[in-house]
Amino acid sequence: MSWILEGQKVAGEYLGTHSFTGVVVESRVKYGGKVSNTIVLDTPIVVFGDIRERVLMDTEELVLL
Repeated sequence: MSWILEGQKVAGEYLGTHSFTGVVVESRVKYGGKVSNTIVLDTPIVVFGDIRERVLMDTEELVLL
Protein backbone atom coordinates (compact mmCIF):
# COMPACT_ATOMS: atom_id res chain seq x y z
CA MET A 1 0.00 0.00 0.00
CA SER A 2 1.30 3.44 -0.94
CA TRP A 3 1.55 5.97 1.86
CA ILE A 4 -0.39 8.54 -0.18
CA LEU A 5 -4.08 7.69 0.20
CA GLU A 6 -5.57 10.90 -1.23
CA GLY A 7 -8.84 10.18 -3.04
CA GLN A 8 -9.20 6.71 -1.48
CA LYS A 9 -12.40 5.57 0.26
CA VAL A 10 -11.59 4.36 3.80
CA ALA A 11 -13.25 3.13 6.99
CA GLY A 12 -12.13 3.09 10.60
CA GLU A 13 -12.95 3.86 14.22
CA TYR A 14 -12.31 7.31 15.63
CA LEU A 15 -11.15 7.13 19.28
CA GLY A 16 -12.06 3.45 19.22
CA THR A 17 -15.80 4.13 19.56
CA HIS A 18 -17.05 6.06 16.52
CA SER A 19 -17.17 4.01 13.30
CA PHE A 20 -16.90 6.00 10.08
CA THR A 21 -16.39 5.90 6.33
CA GLY A 22 -15.03 8.72 4.24
CA VAL A 23 -12.55 9.93 1.64
CA VAL A 24 -8.92 10.89 2.31
CA VAL A 25 -8.28 14.48 1.20
CA GLU A 26 -4.69 14.79 2.48
CA SER A 27 -1.87 12.45 3.47
CA ARG A 28 1.24 13.81 5.16
CA VAL A 29 4.29 12.48 6.96
CA LYS A 30 4.39 13.54 10.61
CA TYR A 31 7.53 14.20 12.62
CA GLY A 32 8.86 10.75 13.44
CA GLY A 33 7.84 9.14 10.15
CA LYS A 34 4.20 8.13 10.70
CA VAL A 35 1.63 9.11 8.07
CA SER A 36 -1.45 11.13 9.08
CA ASN A 37 -4.54 11.35 6.88
CA THR A 38 -7.27 13.99 6.84
CA ILE A 39 -10.60 12.28 6.11
CA VAL A 40 -13.86 13.96 5.08
CA LEU A 41 -16.60 11.81 6.58
CA ASP A 42 -19.57 10.51 4.58
CA THR A 43 -21.78 11.05 7.65
CA PRO A 44 -20.74 13.47 10.43
CA ILE A 45 -20.16 12.00 13.91
CA VAL A 46 -20.71 13.55 17.34
CA VAL A 47 -17.65 13.43 19.60
CA PHE A 48 -17.82 14.95 23.09
CA GLY A 49 -20.85 17.00 22.02
CA ASP A 50 -19.19 18.45 18.90
CA ILE A 51 -20.13 17.52 15.33
CA ARG A 52 -17.11 16.34 13.34
CA GLU A 53 -17.12 16.36 9.53
CA ARG A 54 -13.38 15.62 9.27
CA VAL A 55 -11.01 13.49 11.33
CA LEU A 56 -7.25 12.88 11.41
CA MET A 57 -6.17 9.23 11.43
CA ASP A 58 -2.87 7.38 11.08
CA THR A 59 -2.66 5.04 8.08
CA GLU A 60 -2.41 1.86 10.19
CA GLU A 61 -5.82 2.69 11.74
CA LEU A 62 -7.61 2.70 8.35
CA VAL A 63 -9.13 0.04 6.11
CA LEU A 64 -9.33 0.69 2.36
CA LEU A 65 -12.78 0.15 0.82
